Amino acid sequence: MNYALVDYISYLLFGLKWLALGLAWLMLLLGLDDLFIDLVYWGRQLIRRFRVYRRYDRADEERLFSVAEKPLAIMVPAWQEVGVVGEMARLAASTLDYENYQIFVGTYPNDPDTQADVDAVCLHYPNVHKIVCARPGPTSKADCLNNVIDAILRFEAEARIQFAGFILHDAEDVISPLELRLFNYLLPAKDLIQIPVYPYAPEWSGFTAGHYVDEFAENHGKDVIVREALTGQVPSAGVGTCFSRRAIAALLEEGDGIAFDVQSLTEDYDIGFRLKAKGMTCIFARYSVRDPQLALQAPYRLGMNRRFAQVICVREHFPRTWQHAIRQKSRWITGIVFQGTKNLGWSKQLGLNYFLWRDRRGLFGYLVSFTVNLLFLVLLAMWLITLIFPNTWHFPSILADSPTLSLLLAANGVLLLNRLFQRFWFVTRFYGVGEGLLSAPRMMWSNFVNFFANLRALRQVLEMGDSRRVAWDKTTHEFPRLGQPQRTPLGQRLLARGLIDEAQLQAAVTSPVRRALGRELLLRGLIDSQQLAAALAEQLDLEWLPLDPFALDPQLIAALPRQLALRYAVLPVAEEGKTLILASERRVSQVSLGAIARQLKRPVQCRLAPQGRVTLGLRHWYGGRQQNDEARLVLEVMARRHTDAALMERICRHQVLFGDLLQARGMVPPSLFNQALIDYDPEHESLGKHLVERGLISEELLQQALREQTAEQHEAYLIAREVA
Repeated sequence: MNYALVDYISYLLFGLKWLALGLAWLMLLLGLDDLFIDLVYWGRQLIRRFRVYRRYDRADEERLFSVAEKPLAIMVPAWQEVGVVGEMARLAASTLDYENYQIFVGTYPNDPDTQADVDAVCLHYPNVHKIVCARPGPTSKADCLNNVIDAILRFEAEARIQFAGFILHDAEDVISPLELRLFNYLLPAKDLIQIPVYPYAPEWSGFTAGHYVDEFAENHGKDVIVREALTGQVPSAGVGTCFSRRAIAALLEEGDGIAFDVQSLTEDYDIGFRLKAKGMTCIFARYSVRDPQLALQAPYRLGMNRRFAQVICVREHFPRTWQHAIRQKSRWITGIVFQGTKNLGWSKQLGLNYFLWRDRRGLFGYLVSFTVNLLFLVLLAMWLITLIFPNTWHFPSILADSPTLSLLLAANGVLLLNRLFQRFWFVTRFYGVGEGLLSAPRMMWSNFVNFFANLRALRQVLEMGDSRRVAWDKTTHEFPRLGQPQRTPLGQRLLARGLIDEAQLQAAVTSPVRRALGRELLLRGLIDSQQLAAALAEQLDLEWLPLDPFALDPQLIAALPRQLALRYAVLPVAEEGKTLILASERRVSQVSLGAIARQLKRPVQCRLAPQGRVTLGLRHWYGGRQQNDEARLVLEVMARRHTDAALMERICRHQVLFGDLLQARGMVPPSLFNQALIDYDPEHESLGKHLVERGLISEELLQQALREQTAEQHEAYLIAREVA
């Protein structure tokens, strides 16, 4: 028998006993820390349930619709995000119950693939704008956002508007339909508004992505609520965060024109403290909606709480691999623990210091949790050995003759059960009981991920000698890829169809009068309006239809109010079930279609119409007494002879909408024109007057454009008088 081995094991057990004793005290400290948050949360919930909600009704979505839409800007940093930005824009346009917003995407000069992808998105969504950062990437997220803010301020100056809120999002975020309405409701009274973030749950075996589910469910279901209640300070999550204009102005003033700290790896976390120090109001907004159609769709699972799950929030995928999770979390640890301690220090407020301690305790808390897990595995292995080999040597339990350790372990056992229950509860309420049960084994996996992320962060800081010199690691994002075919120029499409030749194309392109290419070719008689509509529809990936604007059903006209028809230059032409089909001579953005559908309370779709048909239809059905004598004659003649296709073609070549003329002449960029349409009311003023009042064009430019439009209409009048 090797008695030396027995001695070694005895010494090992003795050492483990003292290690267990030290760890037990530390775990008790951490457990009581967490228990305090639990007690505050549940005490607050009881007070609100039995005192607040007995006197007041819970807020619902109806309150959000009572406030007029203010302009909002969404900021999206994008480094190597091919296929992601387009899907975000598509989902935002199709699901957001809001119209007055613009998306600004920050790209890099050395990332041409992402730039090309964003260019394709901008062609389809005029409220999406590409910004190219000054420095090649990847820089920090803060550096990209600073470039984006500069572009937003330039857009404001050009569009003559002021954004009320600046919203942080990542390219892979899935946004709740009422998110912007919630921000709009709370602005400008609140300076930092954070909504919950809920990761998408992976398959049951995906513990790496799954541990994000558990952590965010508990943190944004309980911890941040307590933090705001006790201190009034809310840390930004980096997504789903809205800053008021006052907050951005204060950050720009403090940074001498630079809002975000470019050397910080967690600039969003820092800003929450900077704004709090300036006396600004921060809020964590958990706002539930009653109508499931206005919440992010999620299948019901056993254990889910409808009100809890139908909260306005951000959904996104988090890293699924061990390496990517450690990279992301090490960046968070470096920014919050190391850089945060250096940049923010400690506060004069006791309550704020307590939460700073909670933010930074991970530096040793992860080590303690990891060591406890290892010790548990060692003791479990020793117990299994004695169970499998009953005749081997038996050693006294490390709990023997140590009532203190036994008491500590019992207390920690109770606290652990509480931790497991708390996590199970908050995960289950949003994700269902299946994910709630998985949260227990994933807690151990979470300890391992956090421990190795902590080691990586510590190693990087020691290697660089300064936490502010640690490089920014990009998080790998997931999103269903949206295919965006490159747009073939209209002229090339017409050449391929054999409708024009190269010489005719060059002559049209170099015409001294600046017009849209298709319209120039129409006026030259090289193509007809239906050939142009077919080519444009193919280019824009739309359907088109031949349209006789004088043969429409008056009931269809009654289905679309005059204000909407004139604002968006659309004509109701058919119904497919509950869907109203609209015709337009240009692409109508999905944002505008969404606004029309919400006002009509029915789905709508848009079809492309040949040149001039919608223009004549709007004047015929909605123009009223605003027409001059020449325009009335044109309409009277066409109303009698609308079945004459040749005459319709001749007249329509000279019809042009005022807004289209301005854009074709380069007087107003399409992005600014679409922004101006949002608050344009055709019932009270003309479009030209509205643009002048907005400062987008001068009175001189207005008169010039009106003269050009009148000249075009006069040509149509001469044709109509000829056949009258």
